[in-house]
Amino acid sequence: MANSRGQLKDMRRDDLKPEKEKESNDVQSTMASTLPMAAIFTRNKMIGWTAVLFSVQGWLSETEAQKAAASTPGYLSIGMALMSLGVAYMPLFMPPSGGAGQAGSSTGTGVPPPVPSA
Repeated sequence: MANSRGQLKDMRRDDLKPEKEKESNDVQSTMASTLPMAAIFTRNKMIGWTAVLFSVQGWLSETEAQKAAASTPGYLSIGMALMSLGVAYMPLFMPPSGGAGQAGSSTGTGVPPPVPSA
């Protein structure tokens, strides 16, 4: 249908139009919650730092509407990302336990100690 200026009227229903803000927020929150878990399971430092960057970016770019609709607050995702970094760097501060001179003692693949002869 044309209006008085000769332009066509948009006949699409408003409730069927995609919401780009909601969709981008869902992707952002998914990445902010998934990356820390991947970093914890793999103990990969690069994934941990990426999780920190995603969560800080998501927290700083939150709008009031996103804060109201979010299931978790932004600072919680930052806490999870920092915890994933802590898990990734844990072997630096708390090395795995095991004998100093025993090769493979923590994995069970080392040579067994010699048995005394009777």
